Amino acid sequence: MKYYDSQAVVLSNEWVNDEYKHMVVFVGSEAATVEPGQFFNLMCPSTDKATPFFRRPMSTYFANSATGQIEFLYKVVGIGTEGLSTLQAQQTFKMLGPLGHGFNLKPTDKHILVLGRGVGLATLAPLAEYAASKNVRVTAILSAKDKERLMSQHRFADAKAAIIEVIDSDRSSAIDHVDALIRDVHHQQPIDAFFTCGSKRIGKLLQQLALELGIRGEVALEQNMACGIGMCHACVIAIKDQAQTQLVSKKVCKDGPVFDIREIVYE
Repeated sequence: MKYYDSQAVVLSNEWVNDEYKHMVVFVGSEAATVEPGQFFNLMCPSTDKATPFFRRPMSTYFANSATGQIEFLYKVVGIGTEGLSTLQAQQTFKMLGPLGHGFNLKPTDKHILVLGRGVGLATLAPLAEYAASKNVRVTAILSAKDKERLMSQHRFADAKAAIIEVIDSDRSSAIDHVDALIRDVHHQQPIDAFFTCGSKRIGKLLQQLALELGIRGEVALEQNMACGIGMCHACVIAIKDQAQTQLVSKKVCKDGPVFDIREIVYE
């Protein structure tokens, strides 16, 4: 897919809670043609504290080619996102994209499970909506530290997903409990594919279940990047080959950010 180095115009950039902001920008119809799971590489403005040297990769939260608008949900942590958080309506900045390979739905899929935590939910919301448009049933397990930090419920509700909320504060997000929840969902209606983003702990669980139950799975990886187009090799990781017998090097920006969950090496 072709990518564009666009001059984005900020339409809004508001706090969602004490950690996350929701930014809406205008880039034009061509750049706003995005597949679920793809990302943009954003040029972050300077602040009084520092000047970010590299762009920051950010998954698309929502994109509308008809209006030319793209939305991002991001956690303000570090000098890059601190710079983004200062942007006001009508200010501009450069963003490169859409980049990478997105999620893959199969024509035979009838029921998928998406499981995300924190900003990982921003990556999964467009997938849930796309699946719903294809008449695929979606079960969404949303994870966070506490109720106040659960986000994007309305997006999954609009996709008519069956929503299950799990949080740390009441231990419902404990891995053994989430494992039991998934097995129960699968028992009620077989799951054709797992999709996840935002937590290595969750990714490892879904990898184990995918191998045990014979369910296809994909994970959108979060990784530090520089160029975003595969030239600098800053985001290279080691993953398993298809035979699961040796490790091979892959670029998250170009070969991913979405990978077969069976290929990932979880420590």
